[in-house]
Amino acid sequence: MTEPTIHPFLMIWLSSGFPVGAFAYSHGLELAVDRRWITDRSELESWLSALIEHGSLHNDLILLAEAWRAANECDANRLDACNALALALSPSAERHLETVTQGNAFVAAIKAAWPHPALNALWESNEDHAYPAAIGTAAAAHNIALAPTLYAYALAFITNLSSAAIRLSIIGQTDAQRLIAALLPRIEAAGVEAEAATLDDLGSATMRADLASLLHETQYSRLFRS
Repeated sequence: MTEPTIHPFLMIWLSSGFPVGAFAYSHGLELAVDRRWITDRSELESWLSALIEHGSLHNDLILLAEAWRAANECDANRLDACNALALALSPSAERHLETVTQGNAFVAAIKAAWPHPALNALWESNEDHAYPAAIGTAAAAHNIALAPTLYAYALAFITNLSSAAIRLSIIGQTDAQRLIAALLPRIEAAGVEAEAATLDDLGSATMRADLASLLHETQYSRLFRS
């Protein structure tokens, strides 16, 4: 496997230290662990593989690609439509909170530290920003290629959920690295697929993951916001 070369900006923007608060969200994983739907690394790998290929990450990558193309063409109307669709596809209040909170924080940080003249016009009409659309927009404005942006986003998504699994005591740090290594081929394939996809390819079939995000809203004891 040959992974796309990661642009330095992507390494910064999608690192755990970038101020979007990604560490606060488990994407429904906390509920799945609490209900014992996930009890070990093997089950976690299956859960994450489904998100990559048939679930939220599959859709996020397609939306990121659409936002990248719209921003690359300086098409603010197309970008607004993509952002609105990304927000509307959130299957629960917590997943909406997850993408909006991170998206808005990302936009604020980019405007403050990594500004670009094109971004002001592209972002000015949106009060709330879906996280994948915001990243695709910033990458295109800074002339970062789509393929590595997709790869970096997907890798950060899986890395964050692996970290959440460590805090939920499902796996340890070494198993987390084994998990990420095992998922890399799926991550690369998802990026390649999304690069060639259109909005007609949106769709998910991970109902248990969506249900987890709904049930997490009323979970009695929680470490995470989603």
